[in-house]
Amino acid sequence: MAEPHSPAPPVRRVMSPCKGICIMDAKSNLCVGCKRTIDEVARWPMIEDAERQRIIDSLKTRKL
Repeated sequence: MAEPHSPAPPVRRVMSPCKGICIMDAKSNLCVGCKRTIDEVARWPMIEDAERQRIIDSLKTRKL
């Protein structure tokens, strides 16, 4: 008897904006490399593409 398959994780099309410079700015609480908050960085693997895109779109106006 075949083992039941667990559902495949959803394919994410909106990739992380991480630049590998993972330093949090104490004044703005944003990552120096990608300008995401620590919460956004931590939740990134679990959030849907629509929210990922909303975050990506907001990065342009964020200031350190």
